[in-house]
Amino acid sequence: MQNKEADTHIAHFIDTCRRHQLKITPQRVAIYRELMQSSQHPTANMIFNTIKLAFPNISFDTVNRTLMTFADIGVVDVVEGFGGPKRFDPDTNAHHHLHCTACGRIIDFEYERYAQLDIPEAISRSFTVTSKRVVLKGICATCSRHSSSSPSQSSNRRTASA
Repeated sequence: MQNKEADTHIAHFIDTCRRHQLKITPQRVAIYRELMQSSQHPTANMIFNTIKLAFPNISFDTVNRTLMTFADIGVVDVVEGFGGPKRFDPDTNAHHHLHCTACGRIIDFEYERYAQLDIPEAISRSFTVTSKRVVLKGICATCSRHSSSSPSQSSNRRTASA
């Protein structure tokens, strides 16, 4: 992320925190920056392992609760779960995900027709849809190449997490 774009995101983050009466602490800013710099929809543990280098006294619980607070105020999204730990997405704009069931990687993509999917009437009568996200599950190109070149390793790769 370029500096000007990063500064814009941080300014929006700070403004949103203030609107929700959250203190702007160095730890919160560091957690948000780390999330914004990640391209892999990180878990709280991934963020914690990086943040603790700058803040050795920070606890995993603080990082996890902070990320959940960020999700509550709308500056990040919790990515749909697939049995592993929660993953966080700093991109709150409408987009969809490709989820590799072999390595656990989550890849963002946009496709306007998915965003325009009709909501069935039975749902819209009893539920107000506020956003739509399509998740496509499959095997990414990297895992496909690895499994075709080394079939004995593909079963191990299926249990790996990103």
